[in-house]
Amino acid sequence: MPAGLPAGQGGATLVGMALSLSILDQSTISVGRDAGAAIAETLALARKADSWGYARYWLAEHHNSQAHAGSAPEILIAAIAATTQRIRVGSAGIMLPHYASLKVAEQFRALEAIAPGRIDLGVGRAPGSDGRTAIALNPMAMRQTEDRFPAQVMELLGWTGDGLPLNHAHAAITAQPVVSTRPQVWVLGSSDYGAQLAAYFGLPYCFAHFITDGGGCGEALALYHAQFRADAGNLAAPLAALGVFALAAETEAEAERLFASRALSRLLRDRGRFIPLPSPEEALEYPYTPAERARIAALREQAMIGTPAKVLAKLEALAGSVGAAEVAILSPCFDPVARARSYELIAREAGLAQAMPIAA
Repeated sequence: MPAGLPAGQGGATLVGMALSLSILDQSTISVGRDAGAAIAETLALARKADSWGYARYWLAEHHNSQAHAGSAPEILIAAIAATTQRIRVGSAGIMLPHYASLKVAEQFRALEAIAPGRIDLGVGRAPGSDGRTAIALNPMAMRQTEDRFPAQVMELLGWTGDGLPLNHAHAAITAQPVVSTRPQVWVLGSSDYGAQLAAYFGLPYCFAHFITDGGGCGEALALYHAQFRADAGNLAAPLAALGVFALAAETEAEAERLFASRALSRLLRDRGRFIPLPSPEEALEYPYTPAERARIAALREQAMIGTPAKVLAKLEALAGSVGAAEVAILSPCFDPVARARSYELIAREAGLAQAMPIAA
Protein backbone atom coordinates (compact mmCIF):
# COMPACT_ATOMS: atom_id res chain seq x y z
CA MET A 1 0.00 0.00 0.00
CA PRO A 2 1.59 3.36 0.99
CA ALA A 3 5.16 2.03 1.09
CA GLY A 4 4.94 1.00 -2.55
CA LEU A 5 3.63 4.32 -3.85
CA PRO A 6 5.89 6.95 -5.46
CA ALA A 7 6.92 9.93 -3.36
CA GLY A 8 4.98 13.13 -3.94
CA GLN A 9 6.67 16.09 -5.56
CA GLY A 10 4.60 18.95 -4.26
CA GLY A 11 1.63 20.13 -2.28
CA ALA A 12 -1.31 22.44 -2.70
CA THR A 13 -2.24 25.82 -1.33
CA LEU A 14 -5.68 27.21 -0.70
CA VAL A 15 -6.14 30.88 -1.39
CA GLY A 16 -9.34 32.84 -0.92
CA MET A 17 -11.35 29.90 0.39
CA ALA A 18 -13.34 30.00 3.63
CA LEU A 19 -11.76 27.77 6.26
CA SER A 20 -14.05 25.17 7.83
CA LEU A 21 -13.67 25.06 11.62
CA SER A 22 -14.28 22.08 13.89
CA ILE A 23 -13.49 20.99 17.45
CA LEU A 24 -11.23 18.18 18.65
CA ASP A 25 -11.81 17.16 22.28
CA GLN A 26 -9.64 14.84 24.39
CA SER A 27 -11.89 15.19 27.48
CA THR A 28 -8.92 16.58 29.38
CA ILE A 29 -8.88 16.04 33.15
CA SER A 30 -7.88 19.12 35.17
CA VAL A 31 -6.27 19.23 38.60
CA GLY A 32 -8.97 19.17 41.27
CA ARG A 33 -11.65 17.74 38.96
CA ASP A 34 -12.14 14.08 38.09
CA ALA A 35 -12.77 12.17 34.88
CA GLY A 36 -16.53 12.42 35.37
CA ALA A 37 -16.26 16.20 35.33
CA ALA A 38 -14.17 16.04 32.15
CA ILE A 39 -16.84 13.96 30.40
CA ALA A 40 -19.58 16.33 31.58
CA GLU A 41 -17.59 19.28 30.23
CA THR A 42 -17.26 17.52 26.87
CA LEU A 43 -21.01 16.93 26.59
CA ALA A 44 -21.82 20.54 27.54
CA LEU A 45 -19.29 22.01 25.12
CA ALA A 46 -20.57 19.88 22.24
CA ARG A 47 -24.09 21.25 22.65
CA LYS A 48 -22.73 24.79 22.57
CA ALA A 49 -20.58 24.04 19.51
CA ASP A 50 -23.71 22.85 17.73
CA SER A 51 -25.27 26.30 18.13
CA TRP A 52 -22.06 28.21 17.34
CA GLY A 53 -21.75 26.80 13.82
CA TYR A 54 -18.75 24.48 14.06
CA ALA A 55 -18.68 21.84 11.33
CA ARG A 56 -17.63 18.80 13.37
CA TYR A 57 -17.07 17.68 16.95
CA TRP A 58 -14.42 14.97 17.16
CA LEU A 59 -13.58 12.81 20.19
CA ALA A 60 -10.13 11.38 20.85
CA GLU A 61 -9.18 7.96 22.24
CA HIS A 62 -6.69 7.54 25.10
CA HIS A 63 -6.19 4.69 27.57
CA ASN A 64 -4.59 4.31 31.02
CA SER A 65 -4.10 8.07 31.22
CA GLN A 66 -4.44 10.46 34.13
CA ALA A 67 -4.63 13.31 31.64
CA HIS A 68 -7.56 12.32 29.43
CA ALA A 69 -10.94 10.72 30.18
CA GLY A 70 -11.87 9.94 26.56
CA SER A 71 -11.21 6.20 26.43
CA ALA A 72 -14.36 5.31 24.46
CA PRO A 73 -15.12 7.88 21.75
CA GLU A 74 -17.93 5.77 20.31
CA ILE A 75 -19.86 6.17 23.59
CA LEU A 76 -19.38 9.93 23.68
CA ILE A 77 -20.32 10.21 20.00
CA ALA A 78 -23.63 8.50 20.75
CA ALA A 79 -24.38 10.84 23.65
CA ILE A 80 -23.50 13.94 21.65
CA ALA A 81 -25.23 12.84 18.46
CA ALA A 82 -28.45 12.24 20.40
CA THR A 83 -28.41 15.71 21.98
CA THR A 84 -27.36 17.90 19.03
CA GLN A 85 -29.13 18.95 15.86
CA ARG A 86 -26.77 19.78 13.01
CA ILE A 87 -23.07 19.34 13.86
CA ARG A 88 -21.22 16.28 12.55
CA VAL A 89 -19.88 14.08 15.34
CA GLY A 90 -17.04 11.61 15.10
CA SER A 91 -13.84 10.00 16.28
CA ALA A 92 -10.34 11.39 16.08
CA GLY A 93 -9.84 8.71 16.30
CA ILE A 94 -10.60 5.07 16.80
CA MET A 95 -7.21 3.36 17.25
CA LEU A 96 -8.02 0.57 14.85
CA PRO A 97 -5.28 -1.99 15.70
CA HIS A 98 -6.95 -2.50 19.11
CA TYR A 99 -10.20 -3.74 17.58
CA ALA A 100 -11.90 -6.00 15.05
CA SER A 101 -12.97 -4.05 11.97
CA LEU A 102 -16.44 -5.61 11.98
CA LYS A 103 -17.15 -4.46 15.53
CA VAL A 104 -16.06 -0.89 14.72
CA ALA A 105 -18.18 -0.90 11.55
CA GLU A 106 -21.25 -2.05 13.46
CA GLN A 107 -20.73 0.57 16.17
CA PHE A 108 -20.63 3.33 13.56
CA ARG A 109 -23.58 1.94 11.61
CA ALA A 110 -25.53 2.13 14.87
CA LEU A 111 -24.34 5.72 15.32
CA GLU A 112 -25.63 6.52 11.83
CA ALA A 113 -29.02 5.23 12.97
CA ILE A 114 -28.89 7.75 15.83
CA ALA A 115 -27.80 10.71 13.67
CA PRO A 116 -28.17 9.88 9.97
CA GLY A 117 -25.61 11.63 7.78
CA ARG A 118 -23.79 13.25 10.72
CA ILE A 119 -21.19 10.66 11.74
CA ASP A 120 -17.44 10.69 11.02
CA LEU A 121 -15.28 7.60 11.53
CA GLY A 122 -11.72 8.82 11.95
CA VAL A 123 -9.19 6.02 12.38
CA GLY A 124 -5.52 5.89 13.34
CA ARG A 125 -2.95 3.23 14.12
CA ALA A 126 -1.17 4.83 17.11
CA PRO A 127 -1.74 3.02 20.42
CA GLY A 128 -3.16 6.03 22.28
CA SER A 129 -1.53 4.52 25.34
CA ASP A 130 1.59 2.74 26.55
CA GLY A 131 2.70 -0.59 25.11
CA ARG A 132 1.47 -2.67 28.05
CA THR A 133 -2.02 -1.16 27.78
CA ALA A 134 -2.06 -1.72 24.02
CA ILE A 135 -1.41 -5.42 24.60
CA ALA A 136 -4.16 -5.55 27.23
CA LEU A 137 -6.59 -4.01 24.74
CA ASN A 138 -5.67 -6.55 22.07
CA PRO A 139 -3.67 -9.53 23.37
CA MET A 140 -3.57 -11.01 19.85
CA ALA A 141 -1.49 -8.06 18.66
CA MET A 142 1.63 -9.79 20.01
CA ARG A 143 1.14 -12.58 17.45
CA GLN A 144 0.80 -10.28 14.44
CA THR A 145 3.93 -9.94 12.36
CA GLU A 146 2.45 -7.78 9.60
CA ASP A 147 0.85 -4.34 9.64
CA ARG A 148 -2.88 -4.96 9.20
CA PHE A 149 -3.92 -1.32 9.34
CA PRO A 150 -4.36 -0.94 5.53
CA ALA A 151 -6.39 -4.15 5.42
CA GLN A 152 -8.51 -2.99 8.35
CA VAL A 153 -9.25 0.31 6.60
CA MET A 154 -10.30 -1.61 3.51
CA GLU A 155 -12.58 -3.80 5.64
CA LEU A 156 -14.14 -0.76 7.32
CA LEU A 157 -14.87 0.81 3.94
CA GLY A 158 -16.59 -2.42 2.88
CA TRP A 159 -18.56 -3.00 6.05
CA THR A 160 -19.68 0.63 6.34
CA GLY A 161 -20.46 0.76 2.62
CA ASP A 162 -21.50 -1.75 0.01
CA GLY A 163 -19.79 -4.83 1.43
CA LEU A 164 -16.42 -6.56 1.20
CA PRO A 165 -14.84 -7.75 -2.06
CA LEU A 166 -16.24 -11.10 -3.16
CA ASN A 167 -12.87 -12.80 -2.71
CA HIS A 168 -12.58 -11.70 0.94
CA ALA A 169 -12.87 -14.48 3.53
CA HIS A 170 -15.71 -12.62 5.29
CA ALA A 171 -17.55 -11.36 2.21
CA ALA A 172 -20.76 -13.15 3.27
CA ILE A 173 -20.99 -11.12 6.50
CA THR A 174 -23.14 -7.98 6.55
CA ALA A 175 -22.40 -5.39 9.22
CA GLN A 176 -25.51 -4.48 11.21
CA PRO A 177 -27.64 -2.48 11.52
CA VAL A 178 -28.32 -1.94 7.84
CA VAL A 179 -29.10 1.76 7.52
CA SER A 180 -29.48 4.07 4.56
CA THR A 181 -26.56 6.39 5.39
CA ARG A 182 -22.90 5.66 6.09
CA PRO A 183 -20.22 7.38 8.18
CA GLN A 184 -17.53 9.39 6.46
CA VAL A 185 -14.24 7.54 6.99
CA TRP A 186 -11.15 9.66 7.72
CA VAL A 187 -7.52 8.66 8.16
CA LEU A 188 -5.68 10.44 10.97
CA GLY A 189 -1.95 10.62 11.45
CA SER A 190 1.18 12.55 12.30
CA SER A 191 3.54 11.12 9.68
CA ASP A 192 3.83 10.38 5.97
CA TYR A 193 2.37 6.90 6.47
CA GLY A 194 -1.20 7.99 7.16
CA ALA A 195 -1.08 10.63 4.45
CA GLN A 196 -0.11 8.07 1.82
CA LEU A 197 -2.68 5.55 3.06
CA ALA A 198 -5.46 8.15 2.87
CA ALA A 199 -4.31 9.14 -0.62
CA TYR A 200 -4.27 5.51 -1.77
CA PHE A 201 -7.85 4.90 -0.65
CA GLY A 202 -9.00 8.36 -1.79
CA LEU A 203 -10.12 9.28 1.75
CA PRO A 204 -10.09 12.53 3.74
CA TYR A 205 -6.94 13.00 5.84
CA CYS A 206 -6.30 14.91 9.06
CA PHE A 207 -2.74 15.65 10.22
CA ALA A 208 -2.21 15.86 14.00
CA HIS A 209 -0.33 19.18 14.04
CA PHE A 210 -0.81 19.48 17.82
CA ILE A 211 1.26 16.32 18.40
CA THR A 212 4.27 17.30 16.30
CA ASP A 213 4.11 21.10 16.75
CA GLY A 214 3.89 21.16 12.97
CA GLY A 215 6.90 18.98 12.28
CA GLY A 216 6.33 17.01 9.08
CA CYS A 217 3.00 18.69 8.39
CA GLY A 218 3.94 20.25 5.06
CA GLU A 219 5.60 17.08 3.80
CA ALA A 220 2.67 14.85 4.79
CA LEU A 221 0.07 17.11 3.19
CA ALA A 222 2.19 17.42 0.04
CA LEU A 223 2.31 13.64 -0.27
CA TYR A 224 -1.41 13.39 0.34
CA HIS A 225 -2.28 15.87 -2.42
CA ALA A 226 0.27 14.48 -4.88
CA GLN A 227 -0.70 10.83 -4.47
CA PHE A 228 -4.48 11.18 -4.01
CA ARG A 229 -6.42 8.61 -6.06
CA ALA A 230 -9.81 9.92 -7.06
CA ASP A 231 -10.33 6.65 -8.94
CA ALA A 232 -10.48 4.82 -5.59
CA GLY A 233 -14.14 5.84 -5.62
CA ASN A 234 -14.46 7.54 -2.24
CA LEU A 235 -13.78 11.25 -2.84
CA ALA A 236 -13.58 13.15 -6.11
CA ALA A 237 -10.81 15.39 -4.79
CA PRO A 238 -8.50 15.55 -1.73
CA LEU A 239 -9.96 16.77 1.56
CA ALA A 240 -7.25 17.68 4.06
CA ALA A 241 -7.65 18.88 7.63
CA LEU A 242 -5.36 19.79 10.51
CA GLY A 243 -5.77 19.10 14.22
CA VAL A 244 -4.28 22.23 15.82
CA PHE A 245 -3.91 23.54 19.37
CA ALA A 246 -5.35 27.06 19.57
CA LEU A 247 -6.66 29.23 22.38
CA ALA A 248 -8.27 32.68 22.25
CA ALA A 249 -9.18 35.24 24.91
CA GLU A 250 -10.32 38.85 24.91
CA THR A 251 -6.75 40.03 25.57
CA GLU A 252 -3.26 38.81 24.74
CA ALA A 253 -2.38 38.81 28.44
CA GLU A 254 -5.29 36.53 29.35
CA ALA A 255 -4.49 34.14 26.51
CA GLU A 256 -0.87 33.99 27.70
CA ARG A 257 -2.02 33.24 31.25
CA LEU A 258 -4.34 30.45 30.14
CA PHE A 259 -1.63 29.00 27.88
CA ALA A 260 0.66 28.43 30.88
CA SER A 261 -1.32 25.27 31.75
CA ARG A 262 -0.86 23.82 28.27
CA ALA A 263 2.83 24.73 28.19
CA LEU A 264 3.67 22.89 31.42
CA SER A 265 1.49 19.94 30.43
CA ARG A 266 3.32 19.69 27.10
CA LEU A 267 6.71 19.93 28.75
CA LEU A 268 5.87 17.03 31.03
CA ARG A 269 4.25 15.04 28.22
CA ASP A 270 7.52 15.13 26.31
CA ARG A 271 9.05 13.32 29.30
CA GLY A 272 6.37 10.65 29.28
CA ARG A 273 4.35 12.15 32.15
CA PHE A 274 0.62 12.38 31.39
CA ILE A 275 -0.91 14.16 34.38
CA PRO A 276 -4.06 16.21 34.99
CA LEU A 277 -3.91 19.68 33.47
CA PRO A 278 -2.46 22.14 36.03
CA SER A 279 -3.99 25.52 36.78
CA PRO A 280 -2.34 28.60 35.26
CA GLU A 281 -1.22 29.63 38.73
CA GLU A 282 0.45 26.27 39.37
CA ALA A 283 2.10 26.39 35.95
CA LEU A 284 3.38 29.94 36.43
CA GLU A 285 4.87 29.02 39.81
CA TYR A 286 6.58 25.86 38.55
CA PRO A 287 10.39 25.90 39.19
CA TYR A 288 11.54 25.80 35.57
CA THR A 289 15.20 25.30 34.76
CA PRO A 290 16.79 27.66 32.18
CA ALA A 291 16.50 24.89 29.57
CA GLU A 292 12.84 24.39 30.41
CA ARG A 293 12.17 28.13 30.17
CA ALA A 294 13.74 28.10 26.72
CA ARG A 295 11.50 25.21 25.70
CA ILE A 296 8.41 27.02 27.03
CA ALA A 297 9.42 30.16 25.13
CA ALA A 298 9.70 28.13 21.92
CA LEU A 299 6.27 26.59 22.54
CA ARG A 300 4.78 30.03 23.14
CA GLU A 301 6.33 31.40 19.96
CA GLN A 302 4.78 28.63 17.87
CA ALA A 303 1.43 28.50 19.66
CA MET A 304 -1.74 29.86 18.11
CA ILE A 305 -2.83 31.92 21.09
CA GLY A 306 -4.02 35.48 21.54
CA THR A 307 -7.04 37.54 20.57
CA PRO A 308 -9.60 35.88 18.30
CA ALA A 309 -8.49 37.91 15.28
CA LYS A 310 -4.87 36.88 15.80
CA VAL A 311 -5.72 33.21 16.33
CA LEU A 312 -7.99 33.00 13.30
CA ALA A 313 -5.41 34.72 11.08
CA LYS A 314 -2.77 32.20 12.17
CA LEU A 315 -5.09 29.26 11.56
CA GLU A 316 -6.00 30.52 8.10
CA ALA A 317 -2.37 31.14 7.20
CA LEU A 318 -1.30 27.68 8.34
CA ALA A 319 -4.15 25.87 6.60
CA GLY A 320 -3.66 27.84 3.40
CA SER A 321 0.06 27.12 3.31
CA VAL A 322 -0.41 23.34 3.30
CA GLY A 323 -3.66 23.00 1.39
CA ALA A 324 -5.94 22.14 4.32
CA ALA A 325 -9.60 23.01 3.92
CA GLU A 326 -10.48 22.36 7.57
CA VAL A 327 -9.00 22.88 11.02
CA ALA A 328 -10.09 20.92 14.10
CA ILE A 329 -9.23 23.10 17.09
CA LEU A 330 -7.94 21.50 20.30
CA SER A 331 -8.12 23.83 23.32
CA PRO A 332 -7.23 22.10 26.59
CA CYS A 333 -7.81 24.75 29.25
CA PHE A 334 -7.96 24.49 33.04
CA ASP A 335 -11.08 26.64 33.26
CA PRO A 336 -14.01 25.09 31.30
CA VAL A 337 -15.69 28.51 31.07
CA ALA A 338 -12.56 30.02 29.51
CA ARG A 339 -12.29 27.07 27.11
CA ALA A 340 -15.88 27.51 25.93
CA ARG A 341 -15.29 31.25 25.66
CA SER A 342 -12.30 30.63 23.41
CA TYR A 343 -14.33 28.53 20.98
CA GLU A 344 -17.16 31.07 21.02
CA LEU A 345 -14.80 33.99 20.35
CA ILE A 346 -13.23 32.17 17.41
CA ALA A 347 -16.66 31.25 16.02
CA ARG A 348 -17.78 34.87 16.14
CA GLU A 349 -14.52 36.10 14.59
CA ALA A 350 -14.87 33.58 11.77
CA GLY A 351 -18.49 34.58 11.15
CA LEU A 352 -19.78 31.04 11.46
CA ALA A 353 -23.35 30.96 10.23
CA GLN A 354 -24.96 30.01 13.51
CA ALA A 355 -22.60 31.68 15.97
CA MET A 356 -24.49 33.14 18.89
CA PRO A 357 -23.81 36.61 20.33
CA ILE A 358 -21.46 36.61 23.30
CA ALA A 359 -23.02 37.73 26.56
CA ALA A 360 -21.35 40.59 28.38
